[in-house]
Amino acid sequence: MVKICCIGAGYVGGPTMAVIALKCPDIEVAVVDISVPRITAWNSDQLPIYEPGLDDVVKQCRGKNLFFSTDVEKHVREADIVFVSVNTPTKTRGLGAGKAADLTYWESAARMIADVSVSDKIVVEKSTVPVKTAEAIEKILTHNSKGIKFQILSNPEFLAEGTAIKDLFNPDRVLIGGRETPEGFKAVQTLKDVYAHWVPETQIITTNLWSAELSKLAANAFLAQRISSVNAMSALCEATGADVTQVSYAVGTDSRIGSKFLNSSVGFGGSCFQKDILNLVYICECNGLPEVAEYWKQVIKINDYQKSRFVNRVVSSMFNTVSNKKIAVLGFAFKKDTGDTRETPAIDVCKGLLGDKARLSIYDPQVTEEQIQRDLSMNKFDWDHPLHLQPMSPASVKQVSVTWDAYEATKDAHGICVLTEWDEFKNLDYQKIFDNMQKPAFVFDGRNIMDLVKLREIGFIVYSIGKPLDSWLKDMPAVA
Repeated sequence: MVKICCIGAGYVGGPTMAVIALKCPDIEVAVVDISVPRITAWNSDQLPIYEPGLDDVVKQCRGKNLFFSTDVEKHVREADIVFVSVNTPTKTRGLGAGKAADLTYWESAARMIADVSVSDKIVVEKSTVPVKTAEAIEKILTHNSKGIKFQILSNPEFLAEGTAIKDLFNPDRVLIGGRETPEGFKAVQTLKDVYAHWVPETQIITTNLWSAELSKLAANAFLAQRISSVNAMSALCEATGADVTQVSYAVGTDSRIGSKFLNSSVGFGGSCFQKDILNLVYICECNGLPEVAEYWKQVIKINDYQKSRFVNRVVSSMFNTVSNKKIAVLGFAFKKDTGDTRETPAIDVCKGLLGDKARLSIYDPQVTEEQIQRDLSMNKFDWDHPLHLQPMSPASVKQVSVTWDAYEATKDAHGICVLTEWDEFKNLDYQKIFDNMQKPAFVFDGRNIMDLVKLREIGFIVYSIGKPLDSWLKDMPAVA
């Protein structure tokens, strides 16, 4: 029986390995992590991450051919294939600070694999890593190998949170990069055989190592670039009276462009987009390509601009001050159908409003108060370190309260900021909400999901990104 071990039981490792176990009943899959609370959660009825369909998959396989354990060394030693899915945060100090990936956790995983292995292994990069990481890992393994042979493969994930299980069941493509040597080709074929249990062979792409590593960074950079492009247009739409939804629809009907990732919003979030672009920028700079680096930097600059533009619009609309005013924040996750808050635009928007002394009341159906307080008090990039290395009990932000009810969050508020596109926000009783708010009552729609006509009929002053402005907003222009 082939044995697979995955180091790292997070958003990538857990769901990916659960689906491999489900689709390959003849393979034993172990997911290992040094975090006891995380492994305990994977072995309970309350999984550590929310992802539609994940519960069913885990319950079907757990205890049969899918195991979650803190005994990292035992499972690594026994495995034929070791996936490494550990954190690769952005460095906060030293060479490349603010851009380069910190490979500390990757390196310690590689040294541990070399240390405990007693048989040949295929080691698979699953976390997003900078180009040429495989080469560095290969050197660590080779120099510590004690005669054991290791083959390194790059198998980047292309999951979208909220649809991860669907993406794993029916991937657009599975990408496997390996050394172009007889041993490398054999290792690629071994991993290909695992995915071939359910993925058509035509959708399994094989490349060299560097192409696989770069393809992941490039894919995320291209997606983020589309969001920044439409968000740049949204600012121009507001200035000219155009409607960004109409513009993006017209642009998206061009078959060469397509309609995906053309929804204007308060900005992109998630664990990968910003991190991968910063990584790409750093690689370009290191390879003497400053013009290329500058080009990709603009994608992040526009994203930051969009968030600060939104905060400025909120403050300027409300008589240029939100000091001591209650603002209801609906949604904190970076997108709907996930509880993930990593790099969510809500963090910067909330911090911007808190900087102007607002009182925030936050509601998100999937995000806990502890997580929200942690996010609002952590330094940039802290989130990407393992939980046990993050600040243990971050100081709670006094101006923030978290509720489990949208009506409670909006009661007595001066304004509402919609920061995640949860479906339930479209179906709230806004007449009831309006009646219980301070007047004038404002709605700032950061996701373009609200019925603006209906809200205006009720009496709200409404701002929606990239839409023609209310006369009220025209009279109170946002200062950039």
